[in-house]
Amino acid sequence: MGQAWSFEGAPAATMTAFNGLVTLLEGTTFCICERSGDIHPGAAQGLFVRDTRLISRFELSINGHVPEPLAPQSHEPFAWTFLSRMPPPGGLADSTMLVTRRRLLADGMDEEITLRNMSSEPLPVSLRIGVAGDFADVFEVKEGRVHTDPSDVEGLTLEVTEDAIRLNRECGSHLRGATVTGARHPDAELEISATQLTWHAVVPAHGSWSTSVHITPSLNGRDLVEFRSARGAAGGGDGAGRAGGNGGPAAGPEQRLADWRRQSPLVKASDARLDAVFAASTEDLGSLRIFDPEHADRAVIAAGAPWFMTIFGRDSLLTSWMVLPLDPSLALGTLRTLASLQGTKVDPKTEEQPGKILHEMRFGMQASLWLGGGSVYYGSVDATPLFVMLLGELRRWGLDRRIVDELLPHAERALDWIVNYGDADGDGFVEYARSTDLGLANQGWKDSFDGVTFADGRIAEPPIALAEVQGYAYAAFLAMAHFCSERDDTEGAAHWAQRAHELKEEFNRRFWLPDKGYFALGLDGDKKPIDALASNMGHCLWTGIVDAGKAAAVARNLLGPDMFTGFGIRTLAASSGAYNPMSYHNGSVWPHDNAICAAGLMRYGFVREAQQVAIGILEAAESFGGRLPELFCGFDRSEFGEPVPYPTSCSPQAWASATPFHLLRTMLRFDPSAPAGMLWCDPAFPAKFLPVHIESLHVAGARVSVDVTQDGWSLDGLGEILTLVRSGRDPLTATSG
Repeated sequence: MGQAWSFEGAPAATMTAFNGLVTLLEGTTFCICERSGDIHPGAAQGLFVRDTRLISRFELSINGHVPEPLAPQSHEPFAWTFLSRMPPPGGLADSTMLVTRRRLLADGMDEEITLRNMSSEPLPVSLRIGVAGDFADVFEVKEGRVHTDPSDVEGLTLEVTEDAIRLNRECGSHLRGATVTGARHPDAELEISATQLTWHAVVPAHGSWSTSVHITPSLNGRDLVEFRSARGAAGGGDGAGRAGGNGGPAAGPEQRLADWRRQSPLVKASDARLDAVFAASTEDLGSLRIFDPEHADRAVIAAGAPWFMTIFGRDSLLTSWMVLPLDPSLALGTLRTLASLQGTKVDPKTEEQPGKILHEMRFGMQASLWLGGGSVYYGSVDATPLFVMLLGELRRWGLDRRIVDELLPHAERALDWIVNYGDADGDGFVEYARSTDLGLANQGWKDSFDGVTFADGRIAEPPIALAEVQGYAYAAFLAMAHFCSERDDTEGAAHWAQRAHELKEEFNRRFWLPDKGYFALGLDGDKKPIDALASNMGHCLWTGIVDAGKAAAVARNLLGPDMFTGFGIRTLAASSGAYNPMSYHNGSVWPHDNAICAAGLMRYGFVREAQQVAIGILEAAESFGGRLPELFCGFDRSEFGEPVPYPTSCSPQAWASATPFHLLRTMLRFDPSAPAGMLWCDPAFPAKFLPVHIESLHVAGARVSVDVTQDGWSLDGLGEILTLVRSGRDPLTATSG
């Protein structure tokens, strides 16, 4: 199933990266190019479709000269207009020709090229587009491991027809193709060779001349066309809180983006910079949606642009949880999609096991080289309990019980994996150890090879039981206990509640380091506590597995100078042997990690500390132009007044984009329970953000608005759906933070 499954048709964000390149994204199609619009060969640029670079060269010249780029114009996430001018002869006069390239991504790439003549004389031109393709895998391109000469690419064939260049590459059982078609005109001559399309035309005085190029991808001999099948209206059918479509034909990128903008919450604060942060997050999250072509109303969030435009179990689950106030249907789409790909067999190569939720899915021709022999890789220890957690949380946000019944068998299989496969040695904790040398050495969210270390810097040896994963399992057990209670299954409810109780008791006994006053990062293969001070225990606060008497010490350590930079909580304490503020997981600051820690702090009543984290992250966002990156360096704010960027950070990235909305929920202390007919709310916004107005939060099918001022707060829009309880919910009895 994984081999045939694919995503289609959602718009994604446009960005200018740190190195000045421009990226356009639309679903699983993306283009990385120069600010001129050219795609230069031999670089990490190109037109990519389904994890394969189809076009590795796309260069424009006129009369043998390369136009001089002007400022490009962005219109929508999937479209860009590139402007340039032709250099005047000898450089002694002003340029008289403007070159406009309007590029659109939509299951391929369309480009309209217009030459505008500002002079009083007609201008003869030879407009040339140099083209090449190598069909390299996205990982090869990202890591710089590609052939610079297309003739060296095995299985690559090329055919020239009357109006097109047809490129194909066969790799094993996979065949990918791209047809580059040039428009013909009665007033111009088109020449096509193996490497270029050339138009010979005359641009009239004070006039213009236009042509176009269309690139059509193909998969196993069939052209890809934008998915247009009917989308069912999900507002009354899925119970997830809002419509997933309008019925009728699937909308195009423009309409989908307009719908997203219209339905998204609006945040207005006294500080316009805060408004910009939420606006950027809304745009990016709408951009990162991808769709199953067989279920056009089933949206999920891709992990990040540009290299991770695919579903990741952990990333998609956590992101859709964090954006529940924005769009609960994303959580439902994620659950249904992951359920359709849930493990059914034991396969050591891909680490698939019955009931396990995938880690990553890829579509490229060589995906099997990176994913243990298949297109779906299951090397994640936390995606499976997070799946059950999210189903439980989505029920609290109003998911119809009929949809819960549809997904409950998948949750039961996930719990079976937690108990029997995740806890392979039967000690009550969920551990991981990769099955082969091709798998990820670390399989929690800090999945770099050195992401789990002792305080002295030694790398921990597997099997490893991570602290936060025990918290996720605890919350999954409680979620199932609630599902059983709803069905009057008292025996099942008692069973899962007891498992949760036992896990919490044992976790607090085995993971707590009394001499240090914090929880171990994990237990290693010898069941020894991994004694590094790390942010993972903030996730434990979020899930509620921490004993109340230990929470104050956890909060104190998270906000201490060893961990808190002023812009956020580090992944690893500065006193640790492996600490490196410029590393990926050993001392950097991750916005999503901080949002979860803030929610955990608020859950246990540490309001000031939660606000401190929220303020730091939101102020960091201002330094990044409103768009939070995947991570940034963990230098102290007193050393550098602004957060230091991590050079290869994804941006936009899913859970970073979701962070402001999770912080918003935390500061609102917004906790619905649709089965109980209640909404607990007790805003605790930092004074610097007040007054604040939030409009169109989605919960249980309603759209509510909240106004918070120095003098109080009000909430409107619940109607008769939920009863408002004007106080924070008891954090130690709630099943989620």
